[in-house]
Amino acid sequence: MNLDWQDLLLQIAVFAPLAGIVLLALLGSRWARPISLIFSSIPLVAGLALHWAYSSAADPAALGERGFAFFYSLPWMVGADSNIQFMIGVDGISTYLILLTALLFPILVIYNWGKEIRQEKLFFFMLLLLETGLIGFFVSLDLLLFYVFFELVLIPTAFFIGIWGGEKREEAAIKFFIYTLAGSLLMLVALIYLAVNVRDGYVTTDYFEIMAALKSGVFTSTEQGWLFLGFFLAFAVKVPLVPLHTWQALTYSQASTTGSVILAGLLSKMGAYGLIRICLPLFPAISAQYAPWISGLAVLSILYGAYLAVVQNDLKRLIAFSSLSHLGFIVLGIFAFTPEALSGAVLQMVAHGISTAALFLLAGMMMDRVPSREISSYKGIAAVAPRFALVFMITVMASVGLPGLSGFVGEFMILLGSFSSEVVSGTFAVLAALAVVIAAVYLLNMFRKTMFGTSAGEATQMKDLSGKEWGLLLPLVVLMFVMGLWATPFLRQINIGSDRVLEQVDARADIRTQISVEMVKEQR
Repeated sequence: MNLDWQDLLLQIAVFAPLAGIVLLALLGSRWARPISLIFSSIPLVAGLALHWAYSSAADPAALGERGFAFFYSLPWMVGADSNIQFMIGVDGISTYLILLTALLFPILVIYNWGKEIRQEKLFFFMLLLLETGLIGFFVSLDLLLFYVFFELVLIPTAFFIGIWGGEKREEAAIKFFIYTLAGSLLMLVALIYLAVNVRDGYVTTDYFEIMAALKSGVFTSTEQGWLFLGFFLAFAVKVPLVPLHTWQALTYSQASTTGSVILAGLLSKMGAYGLIRICLPLFPAISAQYAPWISGLAVLSILYGAYLAVVQNDLKRLIAFSSLSHLGFIVLGIFAFTPEALSGAVLQMVAHGISTAALFLLAGMMMDRVPSREISSYKGIAAVAPRFALVFMITVMASVGLPGLSGFVGEFMILLGSFSSEVVSGTFAVLAALAVVIAAVYLLNMFRKTMFGTSAGEATQMKDLSGKEWGLLLPLVVLMFVMGLWATPFLRQINIGSDRVLEQVDARADIRTQISVEMVKEQR
């Protein structure tokens, strides 16, 4: 198809960091930081231009083919007996995840500017590679391409944990690698089975062809059940969801600040996005059948994460368990099968990425000043660093879900949609609401212990935010207020994407009848 400027911008957003890697390989280490800043910022500029074009269109849903704007495909392995393409596009769901990714990477480059980093060139090489993998994942519309980008992210993330992490970095990196690789292999098996069984003698990984084959009854409900589990487990590990979460706390706490921001702010969204993009549209009946069980695991993650966060004295582990709890909300919203809950889940993905990234950045700044992760090592910071305390308070309140800040709208929509769901019990929403109260307990208690009291030890000499640190945090703080006070522009595009997903799922029909019909067909 013809390539216009918008399609070109989408490809620039994906591959600009790779161009930076080539330059990085050719030039010396002294160019690593400026090259990384320039080429990590290009996707942000391209993403903003694409978002402007998408949001300013009279009908964004009609901008591209098959419900995706700026749809672009290029033959990869296409023939009479195969159809595997480089196929990308964006909708109201993926556009904000692209922008979130493109925003956080320049912030991370600036955060590391001036720091002493061992193997500096490799560090920024991996940072740019990771940005390409994440953006590529969020725009992929071919399942093989989707899998390639999903796996590509694994390598640089393991480097950020294993090379630039804490004392137990090797253990954390190995645990992360094994868990994620195991889930990825399950997805690969499911993908291959789908690709070779759509039609005899024909192989395709085209997202839309596979969706049509699944809807036409090519695969039995039993086959679909196993295929669903292959994809679901891969994404559940990435979120993570209890009981597949045991790698998370160790990894988040042992990773460097850069690694923690990427893991909590972005990689966890890959799992949630996979559930929305793959599990629901491709396996609607099976998704609905398993929804009560998955929602139960989501609520368990919410409550279990909140409980573990309450008893933590390790600052990064507290944020990690807080993230586990908040991500449970997102999974609950996805499997409630209501427009409000699904749109709320997507909005909460972005809000969580912003607030958790800010929390880990602030924790990193605290540890740069006082080399300890123990909450008890910090007291009275508000007295010696009032600007730091102010930003920390805003970020904590956003994570708690205070009305007027980013964390409130998404959680409210998820709870509202879950209460009205015909697929999952309203009891799940009641239990999830209880965790909101618990979140206030552990986050505000952590804020009180670190910011107030009599300063002790090195905390008495803690410096306030520098100009560079203000610049890093200001965009995130502004977005916390904008999303909390004026969520309508965000939801306008998100609703288009989530409504289309629910149309594909046929959630407004009686899904239980759909399941029953498929089971009867299989028995015949």
